[in-house]
Amino acid sequence: MKNYLISRFSDVYVKPCLVCLLIFPFIASAQSTDPGVLTLERIFSANEFSVAGFGPARWLEDGTGYTTLEASEQYPDSKEIIRYNPQSGNREILVTASLLIPEGNNTPLSISSYDWSADRTKLLIFTNTRRVWRYNTRGDYWVLDLETKKLSRLGGNAEPATLMFAKFSPDGSRVAYVTRHNIYVESLSDHVITPLTKDGSETLINGTFDWVYEEEFGLRDGFRWSPDGTAIAFWQLDAFGIRDFYMINNTDSLYPFTIPIQYPKVGTQNSACRVGTVPASGGNITWFNVPGDPRNNYIVGLEWATSSDEVILQHLNRKQNKNEVMIGNRETGAVKTIYTDTDEAWVEVVEDLRWMKNGQYFTWISEKDGWRHVYLISRDGKEVKLITDGDYDVISISQIDEKGGYLYFIASPQNATQRYLYRTRLNGKGKLERITPENEPGTHSYQVAADAKWAIHTYSTFETPPVISMVSLPKHTSEHMLVDNQQVKAKIEALDKKSAEFFKVDMGDGVVMDAWMIKPPDFDASKKYPVLFQVYGEPAGQTVLDHYGGSNYLWHLMLAQQGYVVMSMDNQGTPAPRGRDWRKIVYGQIGILAPSQQAKGVQVIAEKYNFVDEERIGVWGWSGGGSMTLDAMLQYPEIYKTGMSVAPVTNQLFYDNVYQERYMGLPWENKEGYKNGSPVTYAKNLKGNLLIVHGTGDDNVHYQNTEVLVNELIRHNKIFSMMSYPNRSHGIYEGENTSRHLREILTSYLKNNLPAGPKTK
Repeated sequence: MKNYLISRFSDVYVKPCLVCLLIFPFIASAQSTDPGVLTLERIFSANEFSVAGFGPARWLEDGTGYTTLEASEQYPDSKEIIRYNPQSGNREILVTASLLIPEGNNTPLSISSYDWSADRTKLLIFTNTRRVWRYNTRGDYWVLDLETKKLSRLGGNAEPATLMFAKFSPDGSRVAYVTRHNIYVESLSDHVITPLTKDGSETLINGTFDWVYEEEFGLRDGFRWSPDGTAIAFWQLDAFGIRDFYMINNTDSLYPFTIPIQYPKVGTQNSACRVGTVPASGGNITWFNVPGDPRNNYIVGLEWATSSDEVILQHLNRKQNKNEVMIGNRETGAVKTIYTDTDEAWVEVVEDLRWMKNGQYFTWISEKDGWRHVYLISRDGKEVKLITDGDYDVISISQIDEKGGYLYFIASPQNATQRYLYRTRLNGKGKLERITPENEPGTHSYQVAADAKWAIHTYSTFETPPVISMVSLPKHTSEHMLVDNQQVKAKIEALDKKSAEFFKVDMGDGVVMDAWMIKPPDFDASKKYPVLFQVYGEPAGQTVLDHYGGSNYLWHLMLAQQGYVVMSMDNQGTPAPRGRDWRKIVYGQIGILAPSQQAKGVQVIAEKYNFVDEERIGVWGWSGGGSMTLDAMLQYPEIYKTGMSVAPVTNQLFYDNVYQERYMGLPWENKEGYKNGSPVTYAKNLKGNLLIVHGTGDDNVHYQNTEVLVNELIRHNKIFSMMSYPNRSHGIYEGENTSRHLREILTSYLKNNLPAGPKTK
């Protein structure tokens, strides 16, 4: 379950009701012209605080420059591709918008993404995109030959917006892509299209993935060119037997219609997954002989093993506590396991697997010594070297400078709420070296060039919008400012506010949680204030991070201006860089451990801070945070008086098997855990004010969750409020004014059920 935070709010009256599909007429909140006062209009309608980004930028392979998209002077609504020199900042237009006008058209193609051929003589453009589940991964692809200036659409007679994941062959003479669940190769010289698979269907999926592989493993693009361009390795999923979950659309036609989603719930059958190779010119497929039941194991990694003869695979068992690294032979399909990583709880998929020393070693990330560290493993698996050593977690690899002998990575050994760039010697003998300056506390991210001499650096703090600059490495010298967001920063600084405070919540027994709070600008410690807690608490995300939170931060700040103290805590089980035991203690206890720690944390805070009004404690969250809100309200009704739960899982058996089984184990092995961790189990305990919000078109956390909880609340004669959004997905943003309306609902419910402002002690 991913954490969705989209911030809106208002000032309207909410009358609690048993089940309200439409709670009240829409009433916009009053607005202020005072630059120090935040309003809904300023944050979400006028977009005064919208921050600028940069890019998308692509480093050239030799590190001599990068390319990015910028508006065209001749065609202001279109983009051009610009090359920059990182040292001088010199700008060169590589592809003008005029080159992107198809024959017979008057306007250039809109560039959603682009890729270069290896020799940079051809450009592949992704445009006219459409959403598949969460992301726009299908659309049209065009190739621009920069030598002849010819622009060609790929796919022949394929329907518009049906191609996926197109990419050049290594020599740039062909492009492979997926359409209608089959893989094709198209020659760029004559545009002859060769099908590599022909059996694709709604249930037999070649070169891409089903819903759950995309959602939980982040896998979308399901094929890889061999280094010599003679073959393609690819995934095939057989989804036959996966039950459809039906969503109903009542609003877009005269008669309702159903939308089927192949969705494997906890304990049910998975797609059968296998991987193979096929000649790029067409021919017979060689399937790899991966052992085990393909419906009860996952193949989560597939790459060519620095040659065109072998591939490397990552093979997870269903419980996801064993990851086998396998080498597969392209010619015979034989595989051998060269390394196995295990954990009593779960293991993570390694997304930073990179080959080194001419393919003789690869990088691996494991928590086997109690910390998330980088290892170097030989091709035969017999040699395992620790590169990073110490009591800290490697959050992600930023770059490997093999020539210089350094590994660059993100970590934060002293403060789990922040992120910094470090490096260490690849031989594992060097000392840990912090590259990010010590005088810039907060969150830093880097897009590092291949030669590790330059990086696009993004820096923000909890209250400061991102600043993006070009820095030279390893000295971290700032060469050019790319985006300063100075106007937004000035607007934020002009707001009537107190600085947010990060603090620790000592729970005893060695458990200390990170937390933050935002106080009202006219805060008076001699008085009592209502406190609203934002929660999430699951392994998919942290809420306590020292980075700019955008509209969510501004919404919380606005609530503070109206008389609330807003807080958040990260319990154990969140993915903070605090060691393996911190993260994995939650195994088998989703919905059990976190609510108990959060509730105890509230009590510790109330004892420490006299300004906390224990009769006015509120809680809110989205997705996993929505579930946590319900757990708080139903398991600890004596603590929490008002809760607002958005898109919650109410019965863990209703969620997908990959996520829930990873953290809870198999349902037949942890029956009590699934029951005791599900909010619906405690519906009879409701005492406070509860608002439930859900989109009926949520393909991730199904609306079914809310309806089942509603039935239980009705059965126990519990009074609550509810808002459903027709056909909206998990993010509840589709449709005109949806996000604004949602925040109107949340804020008005809060203000009418957890009165704002101080009270005399």
